[in-house]
Amino acid sequence: PIPVIMMPGRLARWKGQKILIEALARLGRRDVRCLIIGEDQGRHRYRRELEELIKKRDLADVIYLPGHCRDMPAAYMLSDVVVSASTEPEAFGRVVVEAQAMGRPVVASDHGASRETIIHGKTGWTFRPGDPDALADALRHSLALTSGERERLAYGAISHVRHRFTVESMRIRTMAAYREVLAQTTLVDRG
Repeated sequence: PIPVIMMPGRLARWKGQKILIEALARLGRRDVRCLIIGEDQGRHRYRRELEELIKKRDLADVIYLPGHCRDMPAAYMLSDVVVSASTEPEAFGRVVVEAQAMGRPVVASDHGASRETIIHGKTGWTFRPGDPDALADALRHSLALTSGERERLAYGAISHVRHRFTVESMRIRTMAAYREVLAQTTLVDRG
C-alpha cells in the first residue's frame, strides 16, 4: 500500500501548507501520496500559489488539494501520518487531538498547543516551526515505523487523548483549578 500523508485545515499561509510541500520535495519519495484537505475560503490566489509550487517541485503526482472533506473520521483512518505545520502557535489545534484519538501518528510544529497535546516520540513528533528539513526528517521517521511500533504509538495516542482531552477529563481539571484558586483567595482574604 502507498503511504498517505494528510494535512487537514483551511488553506491559509500560517497553516504551513508551503512548508509541507517543501518538506515533501526534500523527502524525495514518489511512493507516498499527500492530501492537503481544506477549503481556500476565498483565498484563491493562495491556492494557486500552492498549485504552482506543487508543479514547480514536480510533485503533481504526489500532492493533491481535494478541497473540503465531509467525512473526516474516514480521512483520518486512511492516513498513515497527519501533519499540522502551522507557522504561528495555535491555542488548541483540533487536528492534532482528532488524529491522535483515531490512533494516527501526528507530526506538528513545536509551538502552541502541540507542546501539550503531543508527547514527542510517544504519540507523535514535533519539529521546528517553519523548517521543511525538520518536517521532512519527522515524516521520514513516522513513515519508517514498523507495524508493531505503529500499534504502540496508536495505543499511546488514544490513551493520551482519553486521559487529557475528553470533556470529562477537562471538566475535572478545570474544577480542580477553580478549587485551587478559590482556596488561595480564601487564604488571602483571611490573612
